[in-house]
Amino acid sequence: MKILYFAWLRAKIGTGEEDLSPPAEIATVGALIAWLKTCSRGHAEAFAEGSLIRAAVNQDYAGLDHPVAAGDEVAFFPPVTGG
Repeated sequence: MKILYFAWLRAKIGTGEEDLSPPAEIATVGALIAWLKTCSRGHAEAFAEGSLIRAAVNQDYAGLDHPVAAGDEVAFFPPVTGG
């Protein structure tokens, strides 16, 4: 699974991209976030305030209950606004 981090998430985690293999029981975006929090202190800090994070799975916006699977691209980013 390719995980992409943008803006301050990238800064806290220390990278903009990771290729990870979460355990098989990680089946949703929410479960993936919970698992990522255990990967490092930077991950825990980045995902501490979940309401400030948005996700996309395979370049489509996704909620916490959206399924994820091996081979997916999952991106995490702060809310965006237009202007």
